Amino acid sequence: MTLLYLDNAATTPLHPEVRAAMAPYLEAEYGNPSSMHAAGRRARQAVEKAREQLAKALGAPANDIVFTSGGTESDNSAIVGAVLANRAERRHIVTTTIEHHAVLQTCEFLEKMGCEVTYISPDSDGIVKKEEVLAAIRPDTAVVSVMYVNNETGAIQPVEEIAHACAEQGVLFHTDAVQAVGLLPIDVKAGKIDMLSLSGHKLHGPKGIGALYVRRDANWHPILHGGSQERKRRAGTENVAGIVGLGAAIERMVKHRRANYEHILALKHRMLDILKEEVDFLVVNSPEQSVPSIVSVSFPGVSADTMLMNLDMAGIAAASGSACTSGSLQPSHVLTAMNLEPTCVKSAIRFSFSEQTTLEEVETAAYKTAAIANKLKRR
Repeated sequence: MTLLYLDNAATTPLHPEVRAAMAPYLEAEYGNPSSMHAAGRRARQAVEKAREQLAKALGAPANDIVFTSGGTESDNSAIVGAVLANRAERRHIVTTTIEHHAVLQTCEFLEKMGCEVTYISPDSDGIVKKEEVLAAIRPDTAVVSVMYVNNETGAIQPVEEIAHACAEQGVLFHTDAVQAVGLLPIDVKAGKIDMLSLSGHKLHGPKGIGALYVRRDANWHPILHGGSQERKRRAGTENVAGIVGLGAAIERMVKHRRANYEHILALKHRMLDILKEEVDFLVVNSPEQSVPSIVSVSFPGVSADTMLMNLDMAGIAAASGSACTSGSLQPSHVLTAMNLEPTCVKSAIRFSFSEQTTLEEVETAAYKTAAIANKLKRR
């Protein structure tokens, strides 16, 4: 049975061009970037080339890019680092109730350490209001963290508006852009974004590698110590092959961004057209203001677990929410925060597409999904 992979928000397949770029650093080029000999210098050159590739993609100075192990570490580093740097005077954080758990659980940890956190809820479309975020800022606010694109619904948040307002008030602004980078145009300098998190495996790059953009003069402290790597902002021997893969992945994603966006948008429209035509009880949870790569729908009366099991048996890979919490029995915190009907929350399925997804795959998956939903509903 051919796999119909519609779970690209969880992870994407490694692109052949990225694999080819990484190959030398998995075999012959094994030098440590901190070493002074020729092999070390070649590794260092590869790391710095990737740093330049990321910087160009984000509109950032190369020296402001810090390589990490992924989006989760980047989120932790951004928020904890902001609090550490401001702990004497600023111990308040503003974030939203729809963030990835890498942000939410970091904030919960900091609350246990004595910080205060204000959580902003979204509207029924899953989008937070800029005015509500700004109204929560206090004189002791260390950082505001609002995701760029929600990983469950694809909703695009007013990040640049909030970032500009935070800059005017002298408050650090961080965004988790894991689901946005490579799909939406991003310019951290023009957007007044102080810190931005991204992950390689959401860009057809390798797992275990990510990056954190930190504006050079931002009041922020590193959280990993034990070496002078990454200009003393993230200790530990660099993952050269992963870094090279991340650089290659983001460069090609940005290069093909417009064409990929249109292709993926057509896939999303076709998926929804078929489901709406075939399933008369379908509820679409994703708003108009969302990326084309993610669509959340509900089949009220059919549990998400049962639906996913049947989809899997039919060769369709989908999800009920974030991959980091898909094994949890708890309902989606994102859909709950949107005040959706409990029946919609419990029956929500996320389909997510990439540049490698074909129209034929989407059509086949959509008709199979509709048939399964209708069959389960009749039980």
